[in-house]
Amino acid sequence: MNFPWLSWLVFFPLMGAVLLVLMPAGAGRAIRRWATTVALAEFAFSVPLWWRVVPGQPGWQFVERHDWLPALGARYALGVDGISMLLVLLTTLMTVVAVLGAWTAVSQRTREFYALLLALESGMLGTFLSLDLLLFYVFWEAMLIPMYLVIGAWGGERRIYAAIKFFLYTMAGSVLMLVAILWLYFLQKTTTGVATFDLDAFYALPIAPATQVWLFLAFAVAFAIKVPMFPFHTWLPDAHVEAPTAGSVILAAVLLKMGTYGFVRFAIPLFPQASMQFTPWIAGLALVGIIYGALVSMVQPDLKKLVAYSSVSHLGFCMLGLYAMNPQGFAGSMMQMLSHGVSTGALFLLVGVIYERRHTRLIADFGGLWKPLPVYASIFLVVMLSSIGLPGTNGFIGEFLVLLGAFRAQPMWAVLAATGVILSACTMLWMFQRVMFGPVTHPENEKLQDLSLRERLVFAPLLVLIFWMGVMPQPFLDRMQPALDRVIVLHHQRAAMSLARATAAGAGSRPIVTLPAAGGAR
Repeated sequence: MNFPWLSWLVFFPLMGAVLLVLMPAGAGRAIRRWATTVALAEFAFSVPLWWRVVPGQPGWQFVERHDWLPALGARYALGVDGISMLLVLLTTLMTVVAVLGAWTAVSQRTREFYALLLALESGMLGTFLSLDLLLFYVFWEAMLIPMYLVIGAWGGERRIYAAIKFFLYTMAGSVLMLVAILWLYFLQKTTTGVATFDLDAFYALPIAPATQVWLFLAFAVAFAIKVPMFPFHTWLPDAHVEAPTAGSVILAAVLLKMGTYGFVRFAIPLFPQASMQFTPWIAGLALVGIIYGALVSMVQPDLKKLVAYSSVSHLGFCMLGLYAMNPQGFAGSMMQMLSHGVSTGALFLLVGVIYERRHTRLIADFGGLWKPLPVYASIFLVVMLSSIGLPGTNGFIGEFLVLLGAFRAQPMWAVLAATGVILSACTMLWMFQRVMFGPVTHPENEKLQDLSLRERLVFAPLLVLIFWMGVMPQPFLDRMQPALDRVIVLHHQRAAMSLARATAAGAGSRPIVTLPAAGGAR
């Protein structure tokens, strides 16, 4: 196919944002309709990826490569596989949900708000599809600006503090990653004589174990902040609580997945020995995050902060699955990424709906909401059960596979992670009981309006996904597993290559000169 499909996917929302800025500021309804049309069209453009990307085909598909900065060896290179395809679909779907969900929530500067959401979508898609590390870094940084502005301009009372904290944390990690990318670039140039930022070239590059440690740490810190892993998570609750509902939905559903995607795509396959060396530490921090997130969320008086800390727990499952270093753990981590994006995005949307009606998120201000809001409460029940991993919902598949992978790697990991599952279930069930059941304790709640038609349509695709992924997960697993298996194979091949080089260097043998060419044949 000669049409630059991936470039169109990346830049179509940005073009829509530019045209949106040119519209009159007072045309509120026209602005919302245009933003919705662009988001829906982008989702429609991305849907064919589901059947056009061939899972078992090795390498990247629909590749686009063009000279960008030839003097530096940087190229505009995009490509897709089973991993990035699913994350692209998650991004385009949740952007539609965020845009529709903000129709009544944002009434000031709507033109700028929707333009930033569409520009953010372009940045996220470019990050998932980039095959050149300099291009990846540009898109990675480009995401930071729209989200910073969305939090800072449309957030709550402490929005400036939350926006600056989000910016500083992410920027600190990004600078470390840029240094590591430049280190890889010069190492590639010195070793092969070719100056390039191409990901495939770096996959074939032999890296000494000692060098891997420093490069891995630089990448890992940047990705751990974005996940966020304990103890790099402290920016997340503030950002979620202060962000507008649409910002929280995008942040939870997509932006946090950038960190776990970075580990899958870069940190684990590029630096295999360092990854294995730090596996006990990362798995330990993941387990701490699982239990800590569940315990802290249990005592939160604010609904939004409760959901935010539960995200720390769920993302800990993603990291534990990755560092189980086996196919079950990898598949479970990927399924957990997708499930968390759907379920937690829906939870933040539900919190936003009730906040619009009552202008409070405190659990103590609710009680007995099932009586005035039966449809809302029923949807909340389904989403809450999917979040705690009820069998038959999307949350169960990811958690089960992660626990299976963790048990194969180290049984005690699975035991501790299962404790986190129990604590998370207690948190969510207790919250739901206090908010939805019992008598209506506040007169203001008796006259609340149930979900409108627009709001029901927003939740409809999320409910379909919750049950589809829970009852029939195989179509998703079939599309992701070959790409995940290739990451594992590449990890083992590069680890063996590094070990062979280290052994040869230790013995003082001459084959160290010829090993890179042999190890680079993938």
